[in-house]
Amino acid sequence: MSGTSDGAGAVTATPAAGVQIPVEPPLHGLGVSLPPADAPAKTEGTFPYAADLWAEGLLWAAVLRSPHPRARILSIDTAPAAQMPGVRVVVTHEDVPGDAGHGRGTADRPVFAKDEVRHHGEPIAAVAADHPDTARLAAAAIAVEYEIQEAVTDPQLAFEAEPLHPDGNLIRHIPLRFGDADAVGEVMVEGLYRIGRQDPAPIGAEAGLAVPRPDGGVEIYTASTDPHTDRDLAAASFGLEPEQVKVVVTGVPGATADREDPGIQLSLGLLALRTGCPVKLAATREESFLAHAHRHPTLLRYRHHADADGKLVKVEAQILMDAGAYADTSADALAAAVSFSCGPYVVPHAVVDGWAVRTNNPPSGHVRGEGAMQVCAAYEGQMDKLAASLGLEPDEIRRRNVMATGDLLPTGQTVTCPAPVAELLRAVKEAPLPELPKDAPEAEWLLPGGPEGAGEPGAVRRGVGYALGMVHMLGAEGTDEVSTATVKVSGSVATVICAAVETGSGFSTLARQIVQEALGVEEVHVAGVDTDQPPAGPACHGRHTWVSGGAVERAAKMVRTQLLQPLAHKFGMSTELLQINDGKITSYDGVLSTTVAEALDGKELWATAQCRPHPTEPLDDEGQGDAFVGLAFCAIRCVADVDIELGTIRVVEMSVAQDVGRVLNPRQLRARIEAGVTQGLGAALMENLRTTRGQVRHPDLTGYALPTALDAPDIRIVELVEDRDVIAPFGAKPASAVPVVTSPAAVASAVRAATGRPIGRLPIRPQAAVAQVVRQ
Repeated sequence: MSGTSDGAGAVTATPAAGVQIPVEPPLHGLGVSLPPADAPAKTEGTFPYAADLWAEGLLWAAVLRSPHPRARILSIDTAPAAQMPGVRVVVTHEDVPGDAGHGRGTADRPVFAKDEVRHHGEPIAAVAADHPDTARLAAAAIAVEYEIQEAVTDPQLAFEAEPLHPDGNLIRHIPLRFGDADAVGEVMVEGLYRIGRQDPAPIGAEAGLAVPRPDGGVEIYTASTDPHTDRDLAAASFGLEPEQVKVVVTGVPGATADREDPGIQLSLGLLALRTGCPVKLAATREESFLAHAHRHPTLLRYRHHADADGKLVKVEAQILMDAGAYADTSADALAAAVSFSCGPYVVPHAVVDGWAVRTNNPPSGHVRGEGAMQVCAAYEGQMDKLAASLGLEPDEIRRRNVMATGDLLPTGQTVTCPAPVAELLRAVKEAPLPELPKDAPEAEWLLPGGPEGAGEPGAVRRGVGYALGMVHMLGAEGTDEVSTATVKVSGSVATVICAAVETGSGFSTLARQIVQEALGVEEVHVAGVDTDQPPAGPACHGRHTWVSGGAVERAAKMVRTQLLQPLAHKFGMSTELLQINDGKITSYDGVLSTTVAEALDGKELWATAQCRPHPTEPLDDEGQGDAFVGLAFCAIRCVADVDIELGTIRVVEMSVAQDVGRVLNPRQLRARIEAGVTQGLGAALMENLRTTRGQVRHPDLTGYALPTALDAPDIRIVELVEDRDVIAPFGAKPASAVPVVTSPAAVASAVRAATGRPIGRLPIRPQAAVAQVVRQ
């Protein structure tokens, strides 16, 4: 008898006679495709997003933003706004009672601009009024006199430009030196790469509601992804103690970055405290594009040395990241970029310099795969150049250099986690290639540009490209990673209390599965998140699967012990000889058999636990140090059709092999990988927030193109390598960041193969994909 899996946990046993006998899959627990509890509410439109909130006596807020990327503020006259009927209050920098600066990484960003504005869209003032239209009109009526300054928008000029900020223009410089700086190879290739400004483009409106409290504090309801950090920033700005500010997390409509511009929350809180009334703000799409953080535009210069057999000898690189006007998390992004600048390859020698600088461009910050995505596009471009120079296939040059467990990063850190990079590359290489489209009228939609495109089928070339990517798990460089969770069980219902925000990563579903696995209780509720709970940290780098999931697991096991100890004592056995399945407790010998509800006997059991991974250390003056807890890897093969006369590109298929550690929820994992690949596709082909001398052009979803279902290729997950990381709870690794990092490089590699062009800029412009020799 043989067995097959449908990928969602169900197994069908097949007798020799060929009769199909369905075998019931487990109903819950780890390894099962448990559906999200909030799926019905989201599909029915009843999910509680921040933009839907309401309160009695509600006022509406609007923010006045700078129309200039750089200017001195000579005067601000709020009288025209304050005198308008329906306006309750107008606030500026003069009304900020506490710390004027805020920021997730570095507190260098003012709540409201004081003496000068440093980027297009910087907040100048905020208004609270009894109607949203009144608030917007009042904000527009505020008279600001500017002295326009020459904006510094080229990060290369920031080194010599006058200081744009009291802290200077240089945020961080990391000089990485590994091995022999004078080493050279028999073959050398060079490249210049530019990565554009990708916006996280949250589909839901960035919104919030602030409600004043009788004790002089304030409650802020918003889609925060890191509520305790937001609370601390708000309390410092308001001149309050942290316990006087409460952040309540509303439904988050997906997050691939920090999600919310903190300035929205700060403006709302100040207005609520000044008026004594609830105040609501829902940002327009234009405001979102202007205010929240974007992926760092990056300029990269690379030189790769290799021997005659294609083995890497040395990598030289210069990485310049544009942080925009403020530092935010740019120091962290730069550390990732420099540390992973050589990719998942064995490189004996490396000389890498990385800089993050301030400019008058829009702010940059945390976006999924920050730092790692930019360098992946560059080092994979270099690997393609090496292959061409040596006459090797692109997959072969990679195979000869791939990293494995026990190898060293250029930071000197030993890769102790599973690193099945060779296996991933082999899986995508051996996957069957898609068929070529037939030259028939009904297949025209398969061509680049679609059925209405102007191209000719004879001008289409197919290219196959490869890319290997890597990301780090959790925070880095000494970040104290910790999360706390409480698990309660009463009757046949369990509850999880943890401040880990569900951003679309599936943590709330995972928490239910963990408790189901440990306690055999099918009905598990995950409580809403607010800052009255102990901190769980930000929702990035796969943190909540590891630290928050680990805390939930430890708390659930503590409750399990409380539940089983009385029974074990009564029957004279250890708790290890008892097991819980489907709500039933049984002993190894079958003597004991009871239900969880009967064992509880009306009692409520609960436990609180923390999870804190092993510590890391900052990079030293030569870029050396054990800065990362763990790593995750991915291989992608891209097949793309390119019209070499028009430069139009159609990605036909993306074959993905990923290092996942352990599959905890098959359907959810596949969805995360597919979403990550699609986001990376956007960065490769279309997503770029364009600016002219610091001025954002077309800050809307008409001018900023996002991939839709029509743009998404066939995404084939050909292998998920379950080589468990022994130091991670459950052995699982992050799922969504590494395909975002890898897929843009794979697309660029496929276009290179189709056109013979170098492709050094993302997103790829049509003119860059026009082949040097077109068809006759």
